[in-house]
Amino acid sequence: MDFSSFLTSLATSFLIFLVLMLLFAWVSSKPGNAVIYYPNRLLKNMDPYEGSGSGRRTRNPFSWIVEAFKSKEEEIVAMSGVDTAVYFVFLSTVVGILVLAGVILLPVLLPVAATDIGTVSSTSKEAFNDLDKLAIGHVQQKSPRLWAFVIGVYWASFLTYYLLWKAYKHVSDLRASALEAAEPKPEQFAVLVRDIPPVPENGTRKEQVDSYFRSIYQDSFYRSVIVTDNKKVNKIWEELEDCKKKLERAKFVYGKSKTVGNPNGTQPTSRIGFLGLVGKKVETIEYLNEKISELVSQLETEQKVTIKEKQQCSAIIFFTNRVSAASAAQSLHARMVDTWTVMQAPEPRQIIWSNLSLNYYEREVRKYVVYFIVALTIFFYMIPIGFISALTTLDNLVKLAPFLKPVVKISVLRTVLEAYLPQLALIIFLALLPKLLMTLSKMEGIPSISHAIRATSGKYFYFTVLNVFIGVTLGGTLFTNLKAIENSPNSAIRLLATSLPGNATFFLTFVALKFFVGYGLELSRIVPLIIYHLKVKYLCKTEEDIKEAWAPGDLGYATRFPADMLILTIVLCYSVIAPMIIPFGLAYFGIGWLVLRNQALKVYVPSFESYGRMWPHMHMRVVSALLLYQVTMVGYFGIKEFVYTPVLVPLPVITFIFAFVCSKKFYGAFERPVLEVVAGKLKEAPDMGLVFREFIPPSLQQSEKADEDEFEDASAAFSRSTSFV
Repeated sequence: MDFSSFLTSLATSFLIFLVLMLLFAWVSSKPGNAVIYYPNRLLKNMDPYEGSGSGRRTRNPFSWIVEAFKSKEEEIVAMSGVDTAVYFVFLSTVVGILVLAGVILLPVLLPVAATDIGTVSSTSKEAFNDLDKLAIGHVQQKSPRLWAFVIGVYWASFLTYYLLWKAYKHVSDLRASALEAAEPKPEQFAVLVRDIPPVPENGTRKEQVDSYFRSIYQDSFYRSVIVTDNKKVNKIWEELEDCKKKLERAKFVYGKSKTVGNPNGTQPTSRIGFLGLVGKKVETIEYLNEKISELVSQLETEQKVTIKEKQQCSAIIFFTNRVSAASAAQSLHARMVDTWTVMQAPEPRQIIWSNLSLNYYEREVRKYVVYFIVALTIFFYMIPIGFISALTTLDNLVKLAPFLKPVVKISVLRTVLEAYLPQLALIIFLALLPKLLMTLSKMEGIPSISHAIRATSGKYFYFTVLNVFIGVTLGGTLFTNLKAIENSPNSAIRLLATSLPGNATFFLTFVALKFFVGYGLELSRIVPLIIYHLKVKYLCKTEEDIKEAWAPGDLGYATRFPADMLILTIVLCYSVIAPMIIPFGLAYFGIGWLVLRNQALKVYVPSFESYGRMWPHMHMRVVSALLLYQVTMVGYFGIKEFVYTPVLVPLPVITFIFAFVCSKKFYGAFERPVLEVVAGKLKEAPDMGLVFREFIPPSLQQSEKADEDEFEDASAAFSRSTSFV
């Protein structure tokens, strides 16, 4: 990429961001769009246009910047929960690392590199020399100037240790204060039990579980819910709910057909065959009423069968106080690891009920099979990503497809293609992966959505680092220097190492594209806006349809955090090699902090709450990125033939020690409930009947004619959509 292409990429990305921000300022002020830009406030019955803290309505289109900047952590917790607040702790920590690193590295390392008399060592003839002169590649082999870069590595490392330690302590305090709150939460009174032994002769699963826990917790055991196989009852219930929605739509259409000239209206009709396109034509309302009556009868019958005949080897146990539940969740209940496995119950809305019946050995086998599949996916994805990274370089593309040479010779087109083609190809290719990883994570037998998201996030992080950071670097270099490596295989390592400064140009534009265009689209929400208006115009018939059309969703931690970690890994690893990347990384996380703070306050609604349970995962990923950075620098200084390279060797060791100490000091309070936290006095005694009913799924909810005791053994494949307040 030449200098003009780099400037074109920056200028056009910034222009797109500016246009999207102005578009946001205009469309977000329209009352009809409030459900897209302020759904979180609307759901909390707040005035969407009221400035936080000002108490009065504001028409300033850029007031969101001031509001987001001035917002406090307590507001984030109130509007979007503790998990979102913890995510902003991560962003703030990274911003702090980059600011303090940049304050030292930029004014020191840039002059040291630029004033050296060496030659640029970039492997690309097209690389722009002006920026290459500001990188470590411009410093001569064995030069004493490399000491400045070694000190820079130490500065960035110890800065990261300090800020990560402070962040871990802050998140630990934030989690504790949320969990010891006086408002009762249903999951704090329950534990999840898996791997229940076979039922004794002449007994029932219910009697077995109740007698076991009543004998241990005589004063605090309340009752139990036995998990059942709900596949069939769920299918009937979902079909019933779908018919109810269709009936509401049909009634709406029928009501609209009534006019002065036709007071009786026109009965809507539909076909009952495939997709409503073939089959017998029937009057929709009459047909759906009959279908609903039939399904209600089937549901009641299947509920009874499910409760009595489809019990599984897991249960949810309820206690009358939080301390007993917390004690049970962290205690070993059986001598053997494969029986009576007890853990803290997730939120009702989080539970993946279909996974609860998997026994210990099934979960272990599934886990390692999934790990193997993920490893294969990472390896085989590296091949096409490396190929794409090499192929989307115009020179390599012309070599492979000579017929494109006339097109590439057009200067304007060449500049645009060089600016965007490699980065867009990579972003599009990565977009195909998250759903696969989420499916694989759930296949492990994980019991809750938040745990599955943490597992998905971890897989996605390692995938992006190995395939994007390493794969792009290796792929582009190997493709460009294939003949040189064939002639001299021993030169491969040196070629790969010396290519790092040259690859910085790709990552500079990649980071710029992510924060300008990515956050511009995030703020403007232009895609959700268009989809919403299309649905309202052509598909939505009822109020429920309209609510579903503008449902905002949550922040999407499973993909958002790994994407952030990819940028952090790139910026860390290049912070000393090419310090000019630091401002780009700071812009990414700084703009992200501002834009996402606005979205957390006004747009996104959390789909679960784990009270910062994801922080240890975040912490370890940052430590992993730091370790990769340190190992990269040790290797790079070795290639530079710097005699004092061994002075960097202690850094990876210090990083392992730091991770170990943090884990021992803080992790236990995230892994298990803390007794001193839950021992606080509640504002009022919880309604245990309500707590119990929170864990009964819609498909097994008690019917009007059924006695409540009939449903004691019921559990769910679906959790309630709202949590206990």
